[in-house]
Order: sequence, then C-alpha cells, then structure tokens
Amino acid sequence: MNEKRNGIFTGERALFASSGIKVYDSLFKDGESPLKESRGVEVYNSTFDWWYPLWYCKDVTLCDTTLTVNGRAAAWYTDNITLKNCTVSAPKTFRRDRGVRFENVSFTASPETLWDCEDVVGKKVRAVGDYFALNSKNMEFDELYLEGKYSFDGVKNVVIRNSKLITKDAFWNSENVTVYDSYVSGEYIGWNAKNLTFVNCTVESLQGLCYIENLVMKNCRLPNTTLAFEYSTVDVEIVGGIDSVINPSGGIIRAESIGELIMESDRVDPGKTQIILK
Repeated sequence: MNEKRNGIFTGERALFASSGIKVYDSLFKDGESPLKESRGVEVYNSTFDWWYPLWYCKDVTLCDTTLTVNGRAAAWYTDNITLKNCTVSAPKTFRRDRGVRFENVSFTASPETLWDCEDVVGKKVRAVGDYFALNSKNMEFDELYLEGKYSFDGVKNVVIRNSKLITKDAFWNSENVTVYDSYVSGEYIGWNAKNLTFVNCTVESLQGLCYIENLVMKNCRLPNTTLAFEYSTVDVEIVGGIDSVINPSGGIIRAESIGELIMESDRVDPGKTQIILK
C-alpha cells in the first residue's frame, strides 16, 4: 500500500483517483477535491482544510482526523466511509453516501449534515447543527447527542438508543423510527410521521406528537408537553401526567392524569379514543 507521511497537499485534485493509499500526519489545503474518486483510502491524524475532499470515493477510513470549517461538503456520493475519533467543523458533510460509520465523532458546527444517506451506524456521536440527517434511511445511533433544529426530517427505518436530542421539529415526515432510553426536547415533535415509537423515553414538546399515524409510547414521560396527540392514532403509556391533550384521532391513552382534555366532536370522533387514568 502506498504511504504518504507528513505531507502538505495543495492544488486541485492533489491525490486524485488514488488507490490503496495511507496518509499520515498530513494537511490538505488550498485545493479542491484532493482525493476525489479514490479507492481504499486510510487517513490518520491529518487535517482537511479545503473543499470537497472525498467525493465519489469507496472504502475510506479517517482516524483522529479533523475537517475544518473550510473542509465543507467533504464526502458526497461516497460508499463505505468510516470516521473514528474525528472532529468535523464543516457544513454540508455527507450527502448521498452509502455505508457510513461513525465512532466517537464530533460535529462541532455542522449544519445540513448527513442528507440522503443510506446504511448509517453511529456510536458516541455529538452533533451541533440544523437539518441533521434529512431524508436518510436505515440508520442506527447509540449515544447520540444532538443540538439543532429540524433533525431527522423525512428519514426511514431509524433506531436511536441512549441519546439526548435537543431539537425543534424532530422526526417530521419520518417513517419507522424507534427511540429507546432517550431524552427528546423540542417543539412540534413528530408531525406527519408514520410508525413513530418511543420506549423508556422522556419527551418534552409544545404541541408535539401530532398528525402521526401509529404513535406508540411505552413507559415514557411527557413533562412540559401541551396540546399533544392532535389528529394522531395512538397507543401510549405515560408515567405521570400530561399537561394537555387535544383531539386524538383514535387509540388508547394511559396516564396518571391529564390536566386538560380537549375533544371537539366536530373535528374527531371522541368514541375512537380510550382514556385510562391510572
């Protein structure tokens, strides 16, 4: 395998279409697309400081590596890319990629990250930025900390565990999402979703969990949640109370108390929803 050590790579397409290359302790700067269309790339303890470094690549591994704010739109149309112990400070990273792996990765200021990607697995990921994971599918996250608006819009087939999401309007237009043992806080959670499930979670929202087809909640808490479940079909089991519920379309709601229950017969059929107060 070809090795590059202690390099400073400049100019457009500096290592274009490389195959079977290992790069150590190097800097990519002042030149677009340095590794575009490369195959079998490993990069260690290095920095990407210019645009579009990893487009149309296959089988890429980055370890202990940084993508600065200048390393924007770093990996588009790339298959089988892994980041370990990396920091990403660039926007628009990862678009239309397949086979993405993150382990101990920090997206420090990275809006519009992970769009239209498939087969994504993340472990110990910290992400700050709006519109995270737009229209991606087949994703698994464990220990995700996310801070940013409009996350997971339009996603399909997602499992999230042991995570904390501080995010307005999360999971809009999503399908087949399950969240375990996590904390989710933000306005208007889950609108227009299908098959959205929370297990052992705490969810805070303003007018959240509405317009959902098949909302399931098991052993969850809903503090500071108002006007919940509007036009949603529900099967929910809440520990503690709910501040207010408005016009669910049908199903069953189990809770210790409901502060305000609004059922407008000109908008929904109250008989389709069963309320059980423990």
